[in-house]
Amino acid sequence: MQKIYLPIICCCLYVTLQAQQEPQYTQFMFNKLAFNPAYAGSFESPTIMAIYRSQWMGLEGAPETQIISYNQRAARNRVGIGGHLARNTIGITRTLTFNIDYAYRVPLRRGYLSAGVQPSIRHLYQDWTDPRLNASQKFDGAIPTEPKSKIVANVGFGVFYTGYKWYAGAAAPRLINNSIDFADYGGNLSREVLHLNAMGGLTFDVAEELVITPQVLLKYVANSPFDADINISALFRNKFYGGLTYRTGGDTNGTGESVDALAGIQATENLFFCLSYDIGLTRLRKYNNGSVEAMVRWWFNPPAPDDTEKVDPGRPWQ
Repeated sequence: MQKIYLPIICCCLYVTLQAQQEPQYTQFMFNKLAFNPAYAGSFESPTIMAIYRSQWMGLEGAPETQIISYNQRAARNRVGIGGHLARNTIGITRTLTFNIDYAYRVPLRRGYLSAGVQPSIRHLYQDWTDPRLNASQKFDGAIPTEPKSKIVANVGFGVFYTGYKWYAGAAAPRLINNSIDFADYGGNLSREVLHLNAMGGLTFDVAEELVITPQVLLKYVANSPFDADINISALFRNKFYGGLTYRTGGDTNGTGESVDALAGIQATENLFFCLSYDIGLTRLRKYNNGSVEAMVRWWFNPPAPDDTEKVDPGRPWQ
């Protein structure tokens, strides 16, 4: 069984390079800055957050992602600034990405409309000396025999609206069609392709201490099928969080990619933890133990309970 793992990962790597070149996150509702630079400054308090994700656990060479981000308001709440550093590995490929996020916020009657830009720099590395690679021949001129690396720069753009009971946004994180080919002959077989995403959510106070928030993340990559994460979340007593997500896509069996469960707790006024687990629906589920994602977030100056500016008293989507 172990011998089929690397071919599977190689196939997944090919699909990833040609289609979904951005890391996948189940907890998109808490990690909006990774999708949309216009989100910077949407919450009153300066915020730092870290996420660890292990996809397809038990499958050798499967994707792993770590991200740390920070964002805050500035210039009398008219500007949002932030940045995030992300490390992603899959097979023999490692990617390190640093983004700077800047948003200009326009106050409206019931919320803020923001436009943001996101310059980024990305270091790509492939380790062709990895002992997991076993060639059928001792030497093949088409296969590199030493590590390869490359640095590419890009820029993204987004818009985001934050209202009292709802939010919506859309973004294109990478607008430049860079070559990410490692070939010595200067080929352009692999390129960064345009990614588009849109997200939105709406909060309902169904009881005095219970808030329900349906929300969705829509993803489109050029020349690839449309994808969506459809989530419903609940927050009880402004402390206990739970959610379920259905992720479309996957393979040709038509059942989607995964069903995801989320659970979190507001441990203190400043500190929030959340853990999610993805149950795969594709044929790849036979070879892995699902995916897990852990998040921790710190609010430096949490808003007072009677703060009327915040999106929602429970802050379920921030």
